[in-house]
Amino acid sequence: MERTSIKIKSEKLNLQECYDFVEDDSCGGIAAFIGTVRNDTQGKEVIQLDFSTYKPMAIKEMQKIADVALEKFDIKKIAIHHAEGMLQIRDIPVIITASAKHRKAAFEACEFAIDTLKETVPIWKKEHFSDGEVWVNAHP
Repeated sequence: MERTSIKIKSEKLNLQECYDFVEDDSCGGIAAFIGTVRNDTQGKEVIQLDFSTYKPMAIKEMQKIADVALEKFDIKKIAIHHAEGMLQIRDIPVIITASAKHRKAAFEACEFAIDTLKETVPIWKKEHFSDGEVWVNAHP
C-alpha cells in the first residue's frame, strides 16, 4: 500500500485528489493544510506569485518530509502537492493532507510538513506587486 503522494504540478492542484488519497477505513481523522495566494504582503499589494522549482530535488525533499512525518507521527497516509508557475490571488500553491486514527497526529503531521517544506525544499516564490517584484523564500 502506497502511503505517500508527492507531486509538483503546473496544473491546478486538486484538494479532492489529496483527500481521496489519504482516506482510509482505519482512520478517524483527516487534516488538510491548503495554502492560498493572498493579496498583500507586509502592506504591499500582491498581483500574482510565480513559483519555480528544482523539481528532481524538490520531489526528493518532499518525499523525505513525508517519510519523516510517517515515522514521527501516528499517521496512515500523507499527500504533499505543490504548484509551479504563475498563480493568481486565491489560487492554491500547496495542499497537504494526512490521515490518522486520531485527529491530533493528522494535524501535527500537516503542520510539520508545511513548516519543513518552507525551510528545506528548493521551491522559490517571486511576488509580483503593483509596483515591482521580488524573489522570496530563496532557500535552501
